[in-house]
Amino acid sequence: MSEEDPVKLKGPGGLSMRQIHEQTKKSMARDREAAMKTRNALLQQKSRWQRFVRYVWDKKRG
Repeated sequence: MSEEDPVKLKGPGGLSMRQIHEQTKKSMARDREAAMKTRNALLQQKSRWQRFVRYVWDKKRG
């Protein structure tokens, strides 16, 4: 019975399955947060580019 208990099961590196699960959750949250920061930075750059293009376009027309 103790072999089936997830708290007592040992995985790679001698960590329990619960510890591996918690570390995986934290890692995924960090990755998700980093991806959001990158995506936000790219969106801001795109907006700046669009503003610049509109500025130049308006200068040519006017």
